[in-house]
Amino acid sequence: MRYGTNSTYRTMSMQNNSINTPVTQLLISEGVDYRLLPHTKPAKTIAEAAAERGVDPQHMVKSILLKDMSGFHVLACVPGPQAVDPKKVRALLGCQRMTCADATEVEKVTGLVIGTVAPLGLKRPLVIVFDNAIAAIEKVNISSGDRMAGIEIATDDLLILCDPMLADICRDPL
Repeated sequence: MRYGTNSTYRTMSMQNNSINTPVTQLLISEGVDYRLLPHTKPAKTIAEAAAERGVDPQHMVKSILLKDMSGFHVLACVPGPQAVDPKKVRALLGCQRMTCADATEVEKVTGLVIGTVAPLGLKRPLVIVFDNAIAAIEKVNISSGDRMAGIEIATDDLLILCDPMLADICRDPL
């Protein structure tokens, strides 16, 4: 399967790629075009990460690990400034109760620490749900798996690699 259309984009990015994570390894092994966006300092919020990368926060993909009472996990992804509505994810998947996983569980399940989780390069396969709004963005920013960089990738490539469910999972405005 061929990803992306601009091989220069990938080649330039890979030459500057000093970050070696499961996310970058997967993109390289699949031949996916991406652009590494280094940070000058670790970001603690979506707004900080967007500022470090020089991108619109709406183009950021925030990945939140949710769990139900039986220990079933799902990775819910929404545009950066939005919040995941666990009730919508629960209804979509037919779960009884859905809550955010704690930091220890996030690392155990995904293999990545909070703040570095992307919908790619996960330790084990997970159900992934993207909010519909993500599919409407041409290029998105995901975590690289490292606090010191993000990755810009064509949304179509990300959708092919993740094969997520698409649904309305953002919290409604108050």
